[in-house]
Amino acid sequence: MVRILVVEDEAVLARALRRGLQAEGFAVDLAADGETGLEAALEGDHDVVVLDLMLPQRSGLEILHEMRRAEIWTPVLVLSAKDSDDDVTRGLDVGADDYLAKPFAFTVLVARLRALLRRGAPPRPAVLEAGRLTLDPATREARLDGRAVELTTRETALLEHLMRRPGEVLTKVELRDHVWDAAGDDLNVVEVYVGYLRRKLGKGAIDTVRGSGYRVVGR
Repeated sequence: MVRILVVEDEAVLARALRRGLQAEGFAVDLAADGETGLEAALEGDHDVVVLDLMLPQRSGLEILHEMRRAEIWTPVLVLSAKDSDDDVTRGLDVGADDYLAKPFAFTVLVARLRALLRRGAPPRPAVLEAGRLTLDPATREARLDGRAVELTTRETALLEHLMRRPGEVLTKVELRDHVWDAAGDDLNVVEVYVGYLRRKLGKGAIDTVRGSGYRVVGR
């Protein structure tokens, strides 16, 4: 049976989630504060975690950070009344797999959880590594052979997307749509920014696969 950990301090909502998820066939454990939630999450016995950001004792972001630092890759769906772009970005950068703002439809929550379960638990390290290259998405700090490399916000986003898919060839269309979020933009913008990264990281950092796209190497 799929086991879900729900870390939520709003008692009424937590109980409603447990009833609803149990009716869907899941086993559910509840934690009402950040300290208890962290202890349960670090046990690594759950298939997915539903995590509120605003918690007593420890925040949801702290729990996420500690999980990923301990190399626990259990999928995490963040719930929060805080729905600004900054909150979404911080949660995803620290290691969340998906984000749902309150109030939400229970059917949407269940659909998101099933999608995470199908995806499994791929590693989502806090600091990404590729050869001699490292990138911390939360602080936007890139290093080559231990030396800090200054990147723009767009360059960081492009490099992060490549480094989260090590060894995979990503097309210009995918990179444009993910990093620029605008399908109408010219594909040449990807080529231009790959050029910027190569000038800062060295030509061997990103390979061009002719007719297909790019992959990060970091050698």
